[in-house]
Amino acid sequence: MRAVVQRVSHCKVTVDGNITGEINTGFLILLGVEKEDDEKQADKLCDKISGLRVFTDENDKMNLSLKDINGEVLVVSNFTLCANCRKGRRPSFDAAARPENAEPLYEYFCSRMLSNGICKVEKGIFGADMKVSLLNDGPVTLIIDSKELA
Repeated sequence: MRAVVQRVSHCKVTVDGNITGEINTGFLILLGVEKEDDEKQADKLCDKISGLRVFTDENDKMNLSLKDINGEVLVVSNFTLCANCRKGRRPSFDAAARPENAEPLYEYFCSRMLSNGICKVEKGIFGADMKVSLLNDGPVTLIIDSKELA
């Protein structure tokens, strides 16, 4: 699994002009599921993200986690994170999981964030054409691949 994690002051996702998910302070997580991913990969990624200390404390140091600030999460599925751009000009999406495998893992990841102590987890609509708007705070943007986690 690959995730782009952005620290946000506010963000929302819309489908056909309707808001499907909206949060205040927390993380916007763009989540890509690859063919070889499973619940173990989702668990590792969820644990890493929920414990990341990238929110500022009283001394203006990035020292607090999402849990520490009662932050919220908006998770948006994004198969393009699985793209291979090494050859040519057209990305290859061969590494991306098929929707019938990716959607259950996406849903599992979202539920795991809730069970991991995140107070609010909002979502986009899997496979839909979504519009995401955000106010990136910092900006703080991290790219995390579950295969690189211990």
